[in-house]
Amino acid sequence: MTSVRGIGAAVVGTGFIGVVHVDALRRLGVDVVGVVGSTPQRAREKARTAPLPEPYESFEAMLADERVHVVHLASPNHQHAGQADAALRAGKHVVCEKPLANTAAETAALLHAARASGLVHATNFNQRFWPQVREARARVLAGGIGSVRLVSGGYLQDWLLHDSDWNWRLDPKQGGALRAVGDIGSHWIDLASHVTGLPVVEVLADLATFVEVRRQPTGPVETFGGGGANGDTVDREMTSEDAAGLLLRLGDGARAVCALSQVSAGRKNLLHFEVDGSEGSLAWAAERSEELWLGHRGRPNELLLRDPSLTAVAGATAMPAGHAEGFADTFRELYRAVYADVAAGRPSPEPAYPTFADGHRQAVIGEAIARSAAEGRWADVA
Repeated sequence: MTSVRGIGAAVVGTGFIGVVHVDALRRLGVDVVGVVGSTPQRAREKARTAPLPEPYESFEAMLADERVHVVHLASPNHQHAGQADAALRAGKHVVCEKPLANTAAETAALLHAARASGLVHATNFNQRFWPQVREARARVLAGGIGSVRLVSGGYLQDWLLHDSDWNWRLDPKQGGALRAVGDIGSHWIDLASHVTGLPVVEVLADLATFVEVRRQPTGPVETFGGGGANGDTVDREMTSEDAAGLLLRLGDGARAVCALSQVSAGRKNLLHFEVDGSEGSLAWAAERSEELWLGHRGRPNELLLRDPSLTAVAGATAMPAGHAEGFADTFRELYRAVYADVAAGRPSPEPAYPTFADGHRQAVIGEAIARSAAEGRWADVA
């Protein structure tokens, strides 16, 4: 592994994902010199239950710290554009959670600024880094299932099932106009393109809001915090979608069918896909992440368990067979690729991680999805 000695990072956001960033960086040996919370007091409160470093008094104080070479943004969506731009202007490499920003105009500007800066820039599509997802991509791109015909699957969760469930993502001013699509759908669409190597060119979308009024707590609520609203609340009408059905036309004439939901009881984090080709199929699901199903016509199907001795991708997996690698490890492996470029001081010609270009691409697709749902027709992805 490339040495990360002397590289300092700061994480903006101390919620669920911010803590995951801190943990993954520390396991790589990166010095996490501080965090930025919504307030220093809330960050210190979170540090009582999570191993976080001392918080900065402000975002600006963090940018002024010369020890910080890389800024990780795990803040609410509406803050990403301004914070990423400020970090680039301060000469910091940037890793930003998705969505990169809430509009394609903002992501285009960020992509331009990042490229002009010469700094490393990454969008946190960590789901690419499951070992069996990397195996699936390698097999598809090597022609192992023939030409791609159909991608199917979706992303299902249940954490917003009840009207008492609340999170800042439900507020379009913070989370953006699209919720299920922007939050989890972007991961699935990114995977569909990444695994097949095919771009999304057209979309047809149906968006549904089943819980039309929610009870918003008057106090703060953390993502996946559970418990729902059990104190003082105010009623809020919902405009963003709880679920979505998507039809996608991909490059080379391939098709994709995707179901998204944040209101599917019992589904905690079911990200899954199947790729059907002219010579075979393969399928993977995050809730059974160690398995890659291989489908055949004229012989028995196979179940390939994660095994470093059998993988087609060098370095795709770190643990021995039978010792499960999990969600948090995908962050570590994403940052391993990012920090190799940080150590070199610039992005490589073909980065091994998703960049701001991938974040911009998802913003453009998201706007096409919103346009399709509003107009009830197929929409081109510009």
